[in-house]
Amino acid sequence: MDLYSSIVQLRAEGRRGALATIINVRGSIPAYETAKMLVRDDGSIVGTIGGGCVEAEVWQVAKQVMQDEKPQTLTFHLNQDPRYDNGLVCGGTLEVFVEPVVPTPLLYIFGAGHVSQCLYQAARLAGFDVTVIDDREQYANRERFPDARDIFADDYPRVCSQLAPSENAFLVIVTRGHKDDMKILRWAIDTPARFIGMIGSERKFLAIRKAFEEIGIPPQKLDRVYSPVGIDIGAITPAEIAIAVVAEMIAARRKSQAVLPHLAWTKKKASERESESHEPATPTKEEQK
Repeated sequence: MDLYSSIVQLRAEGRRGALATIINVRGSIPAYETAKMLVRDDGSIVGTIGGGCVEAEVWQVAKQVMQDEKPQTLTFHLNQDPRYDNGLVCGGTLEVFVEPVVPTPLLYIFGAGHVSQCLYQAARLAGFDVTVIDDREQYANRERFPDARDIFADDYPRVCSQLAPSENAFLVIVTRGHKDDMKILRWAIDTPARFIGMIGSERKFLAIRKAFEEIGIPPQKLDRVYSPVGIDIGAITPAEIAIAVVAEMIAARRKSQAVLPHLAWTKKKASERESESHEPATPTKEEQK
């Protein structure tokens, strides 16, 4: 299989990689300009940029690039650095551009109401593939979500048992009921999903934390849940809420520091409320959504 076919296969399988390309050459080097090497997430290599110590160092950087999803440019002076003295006559300089190869992020939306429709549109615009799940066929259908990757109209636990979110997955829980939210969240926290978000108030999330703790679920499992989901921009309408949620998903995907204060603040408020009351807070109907 050639290098380009390997890239296509990697992305189709939801895997990561990094592509290294020689972009500038001065003098004699053991390869040619535009030579490429693909490093896959299992450490295997397709192609070459000349072998030796240069290739070994690029391999190390490639592993970091695919983790950070940020490109790097490396410069090697073969005639000045003794590390690259392998007995060959090469003594030039080369630059290598290492870029991430990542799969298209997949968003699972649980719930197919008005907010979910707007979330689907905003996420598609931001480059996410979207799968929609709801237990009502009149809501979860192609008419409402024409370009969704998959649509499931069935009982939530039954659908969850069929799903296998990868570390590239984003899960957002926007159902119409508190009980459904809890069932889905209970399943979600045991997945390797990159992002788990749930709509609702702080009070609702605190109540769920209490309920989970009472049945023996370690509270640490909920520490990675974004709830209330969405960056605080004062959103009110379904469209505004969707934009806030997608903004937070993008921040998480790009590892932006902007997402961290929101999460830390949510955890701090939950901790403060736990210390103030021995009774689990029961959300009102208005607070459940």
